Amino acid sequence: MVDIPRLMKAAVLVGHGGPENLVYRENVPIPRPGPRDVLIRVAAAGVNNTDINTRQAWYSKNSQQAADATWSGNPLTFPRIQGADVCGSIVEAGSDVDQSRIGERVLVEPLLREANGHVLQKPWYFGSECDGGFAQYTVVASRHAHKIDSRYTSVELATFPCSYSTAENMLTRAAVTEQDRVLVTGASGGVGSAAVQLARARGAEVVAVTSEPKAGKLRELGADQTMTRDEDLTVSLGANSVDVVIDLVAGAAWPGLLEVLRHGGRYAVAGAIAGPIVSLDIRTLYLKDLSFFGCTVLEPAVFGKLLKLIEQEQVLPLVAATYPLASISDAQRAFQTKTHIGNIVLEIDR
Repeated sequence: MVDIPRLMKAAVLVGHGGPENLVYRENVPIPRPGPRDVLIRVAAAGVNNTDINTRQAWYSKNSQQAADATWSGNPLTFPRIQGADVCGSIVEAGSDVDQSRIGERVLVEPLLREANGHVLQKPWYFGSECDGGFAQYTVVASRHAHKIDSRYTSVELATFPCSYSTAENMLTRAAVTEQDRVLVTGASGGVGSAAVQLARARGAEVVAVTSEPKAGKLRELGADQTMTRDEDLTVSLGANSVDVVIDLVAGAAWPGLLEVLRHGGRYAVAGAIAGPIVSLDIRTLYLKDLSFFGCTVLEPAVFGKLLKLIEQEQVLPLVAATYPLASISDAQRAFQTKTHIGNIVLEIDR
């Protein structure tokens, strides 16, 4: 029986804005699991774009208020403990949960279809509509705490849930196979580097867009070709030369992504690092018979497939840096410089 204290350390978001709105506290009440929940002692939690975007109210399309500022379009309530990329161990299980789960090492599926004892009509994001893993303890529905059997450390495992499930979901939605040539933008980030590995695992040919200093590492991860962000895609690759675009960048150069897609090509997007507003010539879309996929909600089989790939070590964790929980603001500032490859992780409990 694990001795569970009454209070815990946590990084608490107290309002929208900059990293100063993340307050480190050591007297936060430990959450209690409901009948269908498990209590997890968090070992490590990754930093990702979604947590930062939510803090900044980036998802809100209303500049005057943040009424739609969460990943799902719901208002964020404060205080909130964020953190979607969680690795830890189950220390308590609700009355309706098999008690043998206590002691399991788990990864939390960041897309929630059940929370607070209810099946959700619209999925929630862990650490957005409910508290997440930037704390010593967190609660989640048992169905979303997935047992993991791996030699990777907890810090390494915390790089996987959000980034790699997002990448795998994009590849799944775009039906990537070994017959495809896949262009990945933002390839040095957490999702981008995951997409390179996962597309290569499917046998696809991979072209990665990144900065020159990071190109070598991406080739090590499986990219067949790398390009810099400043290159003209149609000049370097040729028009109608790519089957699938996995886009995390958008921005002003976005029209070029459609130009390099072949007739019948597929475009999947899950980010807009360079800006969310793009220019679309609708004729390109319909005359080339393109398919567009906006990728947020995970396909049901995605997380389970990802776990198998992790356990089989077919994908590698990329830990760019680690920080203690108390330094979460510094970790997020470092994340936003975009000078790293892979993921930045908070060590919650050594």
